[in-house]
Amino acid sequence: MPETIIEVKNLTKKFKDFVAVDNITFDVAKGEIFGFLGPNGAGKSTTIRMLTTLLTPSKGSAKVSGFDIVKDQNEVRKHIGLVAEKIILYNHLTAMENLEFFGKLNHMKKDLIRQRADKWLPRLGMKSWTNTSVSAFSTGMKQRINIVRALLTEPDILFLDEPTLGLDPQTTFMIRTFIEELNKQGMTIILTTHDMIEADALCTRVAIIDHGDVAALDTTENLKKRVKDKSNPTMEDVFLAVTGTEVRDAASKANVSTPRHGRFGGGTPGRIR
Repeated sequence: MPETIIEVKNLTKKFKDFVAVDNITFDVAKGEIFGFLGPNGAGKSTTIRMLTTLLTPSKGSAKVSGFDIVKDQNEVRKHIGLVAEKIILYNHLTAMENLEFFGKLNHMKKDLIRQRADKWLPRLGMKSWTNTSVSAFSTGMKQRINIVRALLTEPDILFLDEPTLGLDPQTTFMIRTFIEELNKQGMTIILTTHDMIEADALCTRVAIIDHGDVAALDTTENLKKRVKDKSNPTMEDVFLAVTGTEVRDAASKANVSTPRHGRFGGGTPGRIR
């Protein structure tokens, strides 16, 4: 049996009367790329924020690298890196100045920061831009520096929230290839994405969260087998079968209830595990 590196049990997050994450349970194996998918407002970002100690659960528990996300927050942070959906960089600083700033926040010495930067920057094609102001960078260049920032501590687990969102095909290909390389070297990856091709290409297993609940969890191959009305189903077919085709314009609002129309099981979205 693979070693479990993330263990989630009955995790719940409420914002007043709105249940954003509803009693979810799942495990992530050490060394896998675990896809965490869901429509807008489904609860995936809230879950990631709890697992990375940015939000406190309302109830339930989770362990990351063996440490409790509430009781052992500092220890959890030592073992994780986070590439959030919003790029976390200062435009008036150079790439290296950004890396030094964030490295120092992690209590890293300047020599080690530069050593790690020299290791990761060339692998993402950014070595020649080390001393250039981030304000001159394209979105893709900023994202590559953002990934290096998250890797400075060389974490056991890397959380990637929409890492290729809005990027050109070449940069997207580079980042996806880099994710695969990191994983081959033993790093566990938690990937959130709306790109079903990306999920299919990269993920060992996929969890689809909908209305705060894990509605499907399996390998991409097994999930596709459960779509019975398609001869050659894709991950997009799986996603729509589980979550329905209705646009979720109001799904993130606490006082709005969104109808459920999954094809696996009628009125309640199809739960496939």
